[in-house]
Amino acid sequence: MRRKVFMIVFFIFTATTPVKQAEAAIPWAQIIKEAVKRVVRAFDLLVQRRQNRQIRLQNAQKALENTMAKLKLDEIEDWVKKQRDLYEQYYQELKKVKAVVSYYFRVKAIADKQIQILRAYQSAWALFRNDAHFTAIERGHMQTVYQGMLAETARSVELLELVVKSFTTQMSDVKRLEIIDQAADRTDQILDELNAFSHENKLLSLSRAKNEVDAKVVKELYGIP
Repeated sequence: MRRKVFMIVFFIFTATTPVKQAEAAIPWAQIIKEAVKRVVRAFDLLVQRRQNRQIRLQNAQKALENTMAKLKLDEIEDWVKKQRDLYEQYYQELKKVKAVVSYYFRVKAIADKQIQILRAYQSAWALFRNDAHFTAIERGHMQTVYQGMLAETARSVELLELVVKSFTTQMSDVKRLEIIDQAADRTDQILDELNAFSHENKLLSLSRAKNEVDAKVVKELYGIP
């Protein structure tokens, strides 16, 4: 549905307004790239910290076990309590590590797809911007549509950053998963829309070919069978 909106906007703008958007466009490509890097780096550090804490607890538990033989009978009860408390901490930390790792792989998959959106845009726009079958006004408004998609992508990256920050707050797992699902759905939709929009532009360029030779050049340029 939103892809249709993008197309409608594209053709309405082409017919009605002057073009300065491409010149004044927000550098979404760099914003997205840097934001995705921050998300992945933050999650890497989060996993590392959790694993380090788990190792420290494991070492502390081993140290307690090693002192067992030195304890007197009246000290056994206190040792058991410490052992139980430490084991509970270790168990809870292990659960957190597993949860963070599972979140990490989901977030990493979404981040990879967001970079895929960025590369798909850059690849398509590198060709369309020099395609003589489009007017300067059409190319300008084509860029406007792409910029809108990239802005949506940037907002989906913000959702991933919110997930990273959630590990230092009291956010529930249910809410955290809800945000991840929302980011995944948005990212999938944007990628589909961008690919569809680019494909339609390729076909439009082909339809404007002046002759068979020109059509052959367009097909080879855009990989159209």
